Amino acid sequence: MILYNLKLGLKSIGRNPIMSLLMVLAIALGIGACMTTVTVFYMMDANPNTAKNDLLYVVQPDSWSPEESYSDNNEPPPQLTYNDAMAFMADKKGLRQTAMTKNYQIIQPDDAALVPFYATGRATFKDFFEMFSTSFKYGSAWTNTDDDNSLDVVVLNEGINEQVFGGENSVGKKINIGNKFYTVVGVLNKFNPQPRYYDLTNENFVEASEFFMPFNTMITHQIRRDGNTSCWDNTGPTYQEFLNSNCIWIQYWVEFEDASQRHDYLEYIQGYIAQTRHPENYPRKVNSKIRNIQEWLDYNQVVGDDAQVQLGLAFMFLLVCLLNTLGLLLAKFLGKSPEIGLRRALGATRSVLFTQHIIESGLIGIIGGLGGLLMAFLGLYAVNNLYDGFDELATMDWLMVSLTILLAITATVLAGLYPTWRACHVAPAGQLKTQ
Repeated sequence: MILYNLKLGLKSIGRNPIMSLLMVLAIALGIGACMTTVTVFYMMDANPNTAKNDLLYVVQPDSWSPEESYSDNNEPPPQLTYNDAMAFMADKKGLRQTAMTKNYQIIQPDDAALVPFYATGRATFKDFFEMFSTSFKYGSAWTNTDDDNSLDVVVLNEGINEQVFGGENSVGKKINIGNKFYTVVGVLNKFNPQPRYYDLTNENFVEASEFFMPFNTMITHQIRRDGNTSCWDNTGPTYQEFLNSNCIWIQYWVEFEDASQRHDYLEYIQGYIAQTRHPENYPRKVNSKIRNIQEWLDYNQVVGDDAQVQLGLAFMFLLVCLLNTLGLLLAKFLGKSPEIGLRRALGATRSVLFTQHIIESGLIGIIGGLGGLLMAFLGLYAVNNLYDGFDELATMDWLMVSLTILLAITATVLAGLYPTWRACHVAPAGQLKTQ
């Protein structure tokens, strides 16, 4: 019976191709626009590293002013001072740990035909690469000894290696960064998690760092950091005075062997603050925290209000398209009143007719869904080309593909309920009198 109804539905669609095409286009446009927005929203809100969600934690010691908290709700600052970060690195209480910050420098290629260009770097420690699940195309990370001795070594991302060295294995070669020569020890495969969860103090959706250098090397060369910096007291003009100040500018992450270590590490942070900031000098309640990846994403609200508004508008546009489809289905099904009246007179029940027309609506939804899927891919391609760093977000996985087809079928069937109900209540006698 289902195959018979499918055959009838296809014949009905082909009998009035213009009206059928209009319905398919309405569904395709609504689904395409809606799923483009839903996919970007879904990817923006996704955890880029679920495998390590309960192992990686951002550290937030409450080292802010004794007189007032960092925020109105007594949340701790999102970054660390230099002295605090170095103390945590020296204690090595986690399986792995890293302090890091952003910098921005000029790269001068050896090839005279290539012009110098600015690149975004990250000063960090060796553990960064294993903590954040990077993989290497050439070479490897630097060593702990390189960290301790502030050696002039660097890891490049795939794009910079392509731009400066033509994509060749550049391990062992020199690269001029900020008028200093660094030895390349490794080249990463593509590494561009979105959102850039390891540093949400700056922009959330931008390209990942283009080169990485040892944190202590940046300090030794007194390289200026880039990114968010906040201070609650005055700092001197020299580089060393800045390092010794109460300015927060360093992101700090720790990795545990298992989630059970979280409580002990938080107690360690609280004990450190109590020891270094005497309680009598802190009249307010100290509120240090550590957060896993998902908690960190939620706290920073990486999906802004504007994205949520756009999502709402996309569903409203889909609703408008469905209302148009409903009107077209109503016109089409009521136009078949003589045929429906005849079938009723010959013994067809309302349930049989209802099933037939709902299946026809579903077929229109499937065809419209396939068209909407194509439009969604085109929309995501446009997003990828319009906004840098969105290539990881403008991607449909199988869940989104399945949801697109399911949404198209469900929406069209719902839109077809009223027209189908009206068609099934056509009075046979009235139609037969007109024949």
